[in-house]
Amino acid sequence: MSKGNVVLVVNCRIKPGKVEELMAALKENAEAARTTEPGCLQFDVLVDPEDPTRIMYYEVYRDQAAIEAHAQTEHHKKWYTVGPPMLDVRERSDFIRVAP
Repeated sequence: MSKGNVVLVVNCRIKPGKVEELMAALKENAEAARTTEPGCLQFDVLVDPEDPTRIMYYEVYRDQAAIEAHAQTEHHKKWYTVGPPMLDVRERSDFIRVAP
């Protein structure tokens, strides 16, 4: 397989009563990653229009080293401390982007 960017796809279910708090923390992490990390090429946060507790976020990094650098940032450490405890479900899948 050819080399490409590393993509993380995370599907989540937010605990009842935690939607606003979780989304604020996730958006803060995404914005910081996009604006301060040269290796973060994309970080999208999506919400199910029928069910605001069902979300997905999609991150694209230049390479594995960029993901490792992301994991060491203060904004990611903050997210990882406050975010996952507000989730009922968190399923992460890793991919290699081969196109475009």
